[in-house]
Amino acid sequence: MKLYHKSIVVTGASSGMGKAIVELFAREGANIIAVARRKDRLDALVESLQNAPGKVVPFAGDISVQETMEAAIDLAVKEFGRLDILVNNAGVMDDMSPIGDVVNEKIDQVFRVNVYGPMYSMRKAVQVFLKQGEGGNIINVASLGAMRTVAGAVYNASKAALVSLSKNTAFMYLPNGIRCNVIAPGGIQTEISNSMGMPNMAGYGRVKNVLAAAPAPGTAEQIASAALFLASDDSSYVNGDVLVVDGGWNAG
Repeated sequence: MKLYHKSIVVTGASSGMGKAIVELFAREGANIIAVARRKDRLDALVESLQNAPGKVVPFAGDISVQETMEAAIDLAVKEFGRLDILVNNAGVMDDMSPIGDVVNEKIDQVFRVNVYGPMYSMRKAVQVFLKQGEGGNIINVASLGAMRTVAGAVYNASKAALVSLSKNTAFMYLPNGIRCNVIAPGGIQTEISNSMGMPNMAGYGRVKNVLAAAPAPGTAEQIASAALFLASDDSSYVNGDVLVVDGGWNAG
């Protein structure tokens, strides 16, 4: 088992990529604080993994709230004695608006989840890692949208910010043995499109040509496998990098 007795916090754990990450990590022996808003889904996830080698503890809350993320990390330390890995997976889409059509409410919504939440949790995790004195590992789930226009201005900007934050963190804490890497998924079969609502037709009209060139959608399990690589010692010399998992979409 590649993650035996590792203490891990995973956000967006109730569905999609986050759920697949929790399931795979638990089978690999990790002890996990599974964070999401939907408690009923978290409880069902915990029930489904009760016989896994790792222990999964549900934590219901809004990851865009500073107190939520700090409390989740504190719970990992309380339950498992330490924190080894943080996985910031939770995210929301925008409505594909170009910048001229963007409204303040959408900026606030997307950045709170896609940028502020990870910043809050990373700050807290780094403080714990430094106190423990044994390094640490952060995995942020961004998007191909950090590099290509596959959504609107706000979503793309938020994911680019997360990539930049990750690289800065890897550089700043390299002497402390703290790694920080990014997974950039392409089109994956998840529920994230449900957060988009009605698309801005001007933006969608431009983006649809890029979307048409995408390969068949990938699966949440494929992203979980990438996360396992970055979480395990197999990637011990990988730091400050962006692992694109998109079936070759970015190659075109």
